Order: sequence, then structure tokens, then C-alpha cells
Amino acid sequence: MHRETLVLCERVMGKEHPHTLMCMNNLAGRLSRQGKYAEAERMHRETLALTEKVLGKEHPETLASMNNLGLALCAQGRYAEAEKMDRETLALSEKVLGKEHPNTLMSMNNLVAVPNNLGRHEETASISKETLVRREESCLEAP
Repeated sequence: MHRETLVLCERVMGKEHPHTLMCMNNLAGRLSRQGKYAEAERMHRETLALTEKVLGKEHPETLASMNNLGLALCAQGRYAEAEKMDRETLALSEKVLGKEHPNTLMSMNNLVAVPNNLGRHEETASISKETLVRREESCLEAP
């Protein structure tokens, strides 16, 4: 279904249209959920390159693509690459969206998986606590 949608989007709107990029991201996510991590990673990398080209490095959709690539790398046990991507995503998210934005907090949550998988439990606890503090602060600031 996702592949058919992507083919249709590419044909109707073009490969670089934002809706086509969203379709690519959705397909890559589906592949990850099916455990097809290498294929998902290739699609995430292609999506990220196109999204960055079309929308810019600091666009929320680009940040989402970066987040998803980090998850795909982590799922394959490629923790050094995942950590680098997750830290870059978090830094950009904090800059662009703010420290308490839900997408920034999701980036922090994703980052926790790397040190946890590597047995760096103090770092895992520290990031988790900071994420919780930010979540609480964002709830207090909500109208």
C-alpha cells in the first residue's frame, strides 16, 4: 500500500514534492516496523537528503527524517552512527523548535536508547530525568 502510494505521489507530484517526501518517510517507517532495517535505512537516507534539499536543514520535516534515520541505525545496532545523528537532531530541534517542544522531547527520548544499549546507565538516567523535567515544564506552561 505504501509503495503504491509513493509511486503515485512521484508520478503525480514529482519526487521532490513535500507530500511525496512524506510518503517516502511513511514507507521507510513501515519498513522499520516490519524489521527491514537496512531497506528502511536506505529509504530514510534518501528521504533525508531530498527533504534537506527541498525544505532546508532546519525544517521540522527534515528534523523528523533525521530522527527516523537515527532510530533505524539504532535498531541495527549501529550505535555510534545513531548517537551522532540523534545528537545532531536534538541540537537542531532545540534551536529551531525550542527545548520544550514535543518533537524536541521525542528527540531526547530517542537519544536515550543509545547509551542504554551501550550500558551507559548513568547517562541514560541523566537524559531521562532531563526529558521528564522538560515535559513537566512544558505542561506547566500550557494554557
